[in-house]
Amino acid sequence: MLRNITLTADEELIALARKKAGAAQSSLNLEFRKWLASYASAQDEAAVARFREVMQQLDSVDAGRSFTRDEMNER
Repeated sequence: MLRNITLTADEELIALARKKAGAAQSSLNLEFRKWLASYASAQDEAAVARFREVMQQLDSVDAGRSFTRDEMNER
């Protein structure tokens, strides 16, 4: 479902952006949606990169033995 949002920007900047989008046979609305998707996924990629970094640091941790399923589920 698409939702409307309101943004505030300099009038000249909006005009330039519309002109650039038009030259690419696109619209400012479509270009913003593409940017928003890219921005949102970049956040996820950063989180994944941080997760991998932490897991790599923990890779050298040795518990000294294997645990049973019951032992791992104890609290």
